[in-house]
Amino acid sequence: MTIRVALVDDEPLIRSGLAAVLRSEDDLLVVGEAGDGADVLDLVGRTAPDVVLMDVRMPGVDGIAATRALVRAGSAARVLVLTTFANDDHVVEALAAGADGFLLKRSSPEELLHGIRTVARGESLLFPDAVRELARRHVRAPDPAGAPGLDRLTAREQEVLRLMAEGLSNAEIAERLVLGVETVRSHVAAVLAKTGTRDRTQAVVLAYRSGFVG
Repeated sequence: MTIRVALVDDEPLIRSGLAAVLRSEDDLLVVGEAGDGADVLDLVGRTAPDVVLMDVRMPGVDGIAATRALVRAGSAARVLVLTTFANDDHVVEALAAGADGFLLKRSSPEELLHGIRTVARGESLLFPDAVRELARRHVRAPDPAGAPGLDRLTAREQEVLRLMAEGLSNAEIAERLVLGVETVRSHVAAVLAKTGTRDRTQAVVLAYRSGFVG
């Protein structure tokens, strides 16, 4: 299966570097580039990428607004935001807007490739310590009342959500809880349905921002 990737960054040299790494892989295809978040909807509409590598900070329309626009448009593209600093306040905003994970720009080529493949298959790519710190600084006080559905989770579903917040994949959760992977997938689906979140990344962000985990 070929993963179609679009690159969005205002610095041409960074886009060129990213493209060079991706083009060395048989299962990855760079389908388009943009230098401003304002062009993202058109780019995605024309090229139908599976994953959008999105710079979180751009002088025009930034990655947060561009991600939000993609979600509102109902795009199926997964968004992986790129940031210079792990404690960048813009990261939690991008995750809350609908991004599926984030990578540091200083990440190795291997980490970049792993990140793209991870979000392409529907998993989230989060650094739990960084997300916890970002959520702590971004939210003045935890707001459980602002997280409808958490109180409807079963004990097992709560356990699964906490492990999701640790950054564990379905396979890793299955191993930790001694469950089948399909059973874990069912629990994850129930967590998303009950919390009204569109994917596991949004569920994790909700868990941190509500104080369910911290």
